[in-house]
Amino acid sequence: MKSILASISQPKEIQNLNLKELTQLAEECRQRIIEVTSQRGGHLASSLGTVELTVALLKNFDFSMDRIVWDVGHQAYPYKILTDRNEKFDTLGKSGGIKKFLSRDESSYDHFRLQFPLHLEWPLVVIFNKKNIG
Repeated sequence: MKSILASISQPKEIQNLNLKELTQLAEECRQRIIEVTSQRGGHLASSLGTVELTVALLKNFDFSMDRIVWDVGHQAYPYKILTDRNEKFDTLGKSGGIKKFLSRDESSYDHFRLQFPLHLEWPLVVIFNKKNIG
């Protein structure tokens, strides 16, 4: 069976997939997360819990323009994989590798950098966004 995950080069390509392909993509994404976190560490349950949600969001929104805020960075592992970081995902948490949280310097799809739970950082996100900083 041809890997859909391997064939995705831009998140917008997900918008062209049918239900069967979306289901396969979610399963491949789930396997990728398990493969990497079993070797590199990371939060498995919260990232697996957002796989279908992430696929559905990417099917319906364009996150080069639309914005999304995750409660905590490890919920965004599927988002990282599907927004141009799949090839680097095995460097998760390594020095010089991709971060375990979202970071604007890592991807143009990361609009906010959250290292702590959303309820702690959201007031800062609102302030920075209103002042056009960060």
